[in-house]
Amino acid sequence: MNRNNTVWMNQLSWVDYQQRIQSEHPPVLLPVGALEQHGPHLPLGTDGLLASAVAADTAARVGGLVAPTLSYGYKSQPKCGGGQHFCGTTSVDAATLIGQVRDAVREFARHGLTKLVIVNGHYENQWFLIEGIDLGLRDARAADPACALQVMRLEYWDFMTPETLGDVFPDGFPGFALEHAAVLETSMMLHHHPSLVRMDLLPDDGPADFPPYDMYPPRTDWVPPSGVLSSAKGSDAAKGQLLADEVARRMAEAITTGFTRPAP
Repeated sequence: MNRNNTVWMNQLSWVDYQQRIQSEHPPVLLPVGALEQHGPHLPLGTDGLLASAVAADTAARVGGLVAPTLSYGYKSQPKCGGGQHFCGTTSVDAATLIGQVRDAVREFARHGLTKLVIVNGHYENQWFLIEGIDLGLRDARAADPACALQVMRLEYWDFMTPETLGDVFPDGFPGFALEHAAVLETSMMLHHHPSLVRMDLLPDDGPADFPPYDMYPPRTDWVPPSGVLSSAKGSDAAKGQLLADEVARRMAEAITTGFTRPAP
């Protein structure tokens, strides 16, 4: 296989990478995930695995590259990730995640990139990605006032249309926060990484019933013991493919239209 045809940045030599950046000006997609419990049936790395998979599918459509995934995310919250009390959930402070993204943005700018897409796969990361992008661009422009880098940030689930969600959830969509380790993620993992899914251990919890406030220290008894916030029953690979294809197509459209042309 010609490694120059790969979408994976870390499979290229620095010479091949530089040539593609300078001649093609491709978008580079940076997945960001978390190491977080996803019930007894999904792996701890689900958020990063899915962010990386949809990034690769999208990159193939737009001639882009996929950078190695940032695999540690912000602290798991009870109402959208089950919380920090599960063994295996391994999180970072906000400043750590901000610093990682800031440094990555600055480095990609130094490479001469004009288009960087940060693909978030962990609900809790959002605001810290925004801060990291802001600070990274500030650093890059201070070092080079002519810096042409633009950054797009997205959560891949936002590219699922109500029509498709209606097909996947004929009895009603419970909302993205409660879909932690439930039908969406399980179905997409069955499509992208079927060997990592244990359907024989599929729980039937939820949906969790959270009050309209938070408590600190967190009330772990609010969270189902499995860590799954809504039933994962009804998951299948066909639903996963339907979701994955829509996400990749619509992300590719956003990348194609969302960036202005690079400076000459």
